[in-house]
Amino acid sequence: MILNNLKIAWRSILKNKLFSFINVIGLSIGLCAAMVIGAIVYYDFSFDKFHKDGDRIYRIVTVFKSKEGEFSNRGVAIPLMRTFQEGVAGVEVTAPFMNANFYKVQNKEANLDFKDVENSILADDAYFELFQYEWLAGDKATALSGPGQVVLSQKKAEIYFPHTQMANVVGRTLVYNDSIPVKVTGVVADFKEKSDLTFTEFMSLASAKMFNEQDITTSDQWNSTSSGDQLFIKVADLARLKDIQARLDALALEHKNMEPWAVDDNRLFVLQPLSEIHFGGKYGDFPFNNSEHVASISVLKSLAFVALFLLLLGCANFINLNSAQALTRAKEIGIRKTLGSSKKQVVRQFLGETLILTSLAAIVSSLLAPVLLRQFKDFLPSGISLGVLFSPQGILGIVLLIVVVSILSGFYPAFVLSRFKPVSVLKGQLAKGDKGVRLRKTLTVFQFVVAQVFVIATMLVGKQLYYVMNKDMGIKTEAIAYVNLPWNNNTELKKERLLERIKEIKGLSNVSWANNPPASNSMSSTMLTYFKDGAEMHQETEILWGDINYLKTYNIPILSGRERLNDSIKEYVVNEAFAKALGFQEPSEVVGTMLKLDTMNIPVVGLMKDFNQRSLKSNIRPLALTGNWRNNGYSMINSIHFDLGTNSQQWSESIEQVENAWASIYPDEEVEVKFMDELVKGFYRKEKSTVQLLKWATGLAILISCMGLLGLVVYTTERRIKEIGVRKVLGANLAQLNLLLCKEFLILVGIAFVISVPIAWYLIQEWIQGFAYKTTLSWWVFLCSGIGMVFVALVVIGTRTYRTANINPVESLRME
Repeated sequence: MILNNLKIAWRSILKNKLFSFINVIGLSIGLCAAMVIGAIVYYDFSFDKFHKDGDRIYRIVTVFKSKEGEFSNRGVAIPLMRTFQEGVAGVEVTAPFMNANFYKVQNKEANLDFKDVENSILADDAYFELFQYEWLAGDKATALSGPGQVVLSQKKAEIYFPHTQMANVVGRTLVYNDSIPVKVTGVVADFKEKSDLTFTEFMSLASAKMFNEQDITTSDQWNSTSSGDQLFIKVADLARLKDIQARLDALALEHKNMEPWAVDDNRLFVLQPLSEIHFGGKYGDFPFNNSEHVASISVLKSLAFVALFLLLLGCANFINLNSAQALTRAKEIGIRKTLGSSKKQVVRQFLGETLILTSLAAIVSSLLAPVLLRQFKDFLPSGISLGVLFSPQGILGIVLLIVVVSILSGFYPAFVLSRFKPVSVLKGQLAKGDKGVRLRKTLTVFQFVVAQVFVIATMLVGKQLYYVMNKDMGIKTEAIAYVNLPWNNNTELKKERLLERIKEIKGLSNVSWANNPPASNSMSSTMLTYFKDGAEMHQETEILWGDINYLKTYNIPILSGRERLNDSIKEYVVNEAFAKALGFQEPSEVVGTMLKLDTMNIPVVGLMKDFNQRSLKSNIRPLALTGNWRNNGYSMINSIHFDLGTNSQQWSESIEQVENAWASIYPDEEVEVKFMDELVKGFYRKEKSTVQLLKWATGLAILISCMGLLGLVVYTTERRIKEIGVRKVLGANLAQLNLLLCKEFLILVGIAFVISVPIAWYLIQEWIQGFAYKTTLSWWVFLCSGIGMVFVALVVIGTRTYRTANINPVESLRME
């Protein structure tokens, strides 16, 4: 019986090739989106799921609250680590660590040198008690118990000691930073499953002094927090979380910063579950802040909604077309019931057809999925793969998806068809009613509402992105480049020599010695004090360090006062936002005032024009520019900035000369010339991926909707062929017939537009609130999107109605 039903279903599908094709394509697009997005969601939700007792592992993070808002840091103060190491009720394991980078590691036995080593931490044995690594050599109980000890990952051990068995690596010596001998005490296997714990070198915490890092056993800096100093714990019982949080609250209150400027500020220590760390959120991504891909729950939810709506559009297509075909298949149902078929058998028959079509759509979508995934390769991490779809869990998920889509798509048409009474059908007395017509109109409106929302959203998101990427930030970004100087083995003499050689390069202008660019993701800040009317005002201020050419290089004008006299004098040039924050009605009045930094009084000698220090998501913050006078043996100047000039044909030659100058001073260091315009574009990487996603979602939604509309137009025009013939005989012209046939569908598209406008406006209004600078939600965007959708629908409708209206009435009325 099942085989017979499948044969009949297959014949019916072949008999209605056009409708079957539309159904398969519509469902395959939805299934393809579900597969690709499912792979993306699975990827991000599969990190660090393999750790033993992972539900009891937490990271402690720091949250700062002030009058300027709420800020957070994934690190904690060093003394908090020591407090937990000494023991806190309810905590089973305490594992602190500090991020570390080494500028050189040497295996002198093999004469191998390795530079700029990253993915390293300072940790103790508790780290390996908390996170279960497979030990290939060494004893995890004592591997990090003393100074000068390091544990390597297997891959790193193979790099440092090529062609050496792991057991023979233990006991060997590496030399760090030219002069620090460290003994290898263990080798661990790299995690086979996905993890954010990508560390490859584990130096003992007791070695901190050897590398001039803070000593966890003696530091008392409760008010100093670095994102690289992180604290993980394992709770003994989840029921004790409240007690641990209460202890954290008490510690935060006990060690509150009592400086006058911090009286109104609050600091909290918060528990963050291991399962949330991959998604970063308000506590920052883990473990570094330079990843191009930072997972976001809100983005994953948006992706899931896109997949859901595309699936629903495909299902709506199926319901629309199959219910529209009900009358043409009524006699088939009548004969089946007359020959003894029950209502359940008819339902099973049509659900079987749906299952076949959905299965075909799944096969097509599996071929389309790699193509769709490649369209987002620039915005997705390289680890995302469709291979998960062919795993047992993936196959089970696809089967369940096919079954759910089949039931969702096929149940209503099967239910409608199975209700036909054979006597009425065979007598030609089938009640036509308008219930099915209302459903088809509703589904058509739904399809075009979704498509129209995507169209409007794409246009407005694109408009906002164009606005922020082209808005004048107040600084020059075109043809400005810079190089960051090496952190180590870098004397002031070498810096000066490189600066002078770059100044000699023909074509470059405004060469400046400075720290960060004026707009970047890195910024330092300090608290400056201003005395007004006998009262102290404390203002948190971002600091830029640069020479007297810095403002010229970035074309930042001085509005009042003057530039600093030289690069080493204690003077500030502040921006307008700083003056306004201190209460000056006229910003120029800030020139000549004195600011206090610690115990030093420093004059404000100039007022520079405001510019955006970061993306246009954030407001302009108080800022001060100063020279390299407060170095305490450590220079704040670590980069050289220069203008490439207006002759773009000479840029490549100038950059090559910069690289040659670098090689002559730092022959053992690699140079990377960075460009200011690329840095600014990087601010909006997430928004660009959003536009890319919306473009594809819009295109696919319009395609599904138009294919469904085409199917309905074909069905409707075929049913009205005789009516069209009569109207032509009675004198109706081609334009009147096209208007007659198009009018009904264009009304549905118009209704969809009216519904979609407030929905799209609300969604974009919510999204755009994340920007400090916003484009206007122009009425013409909504109008153009509506006109565009009507035009597309008119083309789809017109191609069929024109053909139908041109049929000779003799042929259409021949059977009457």
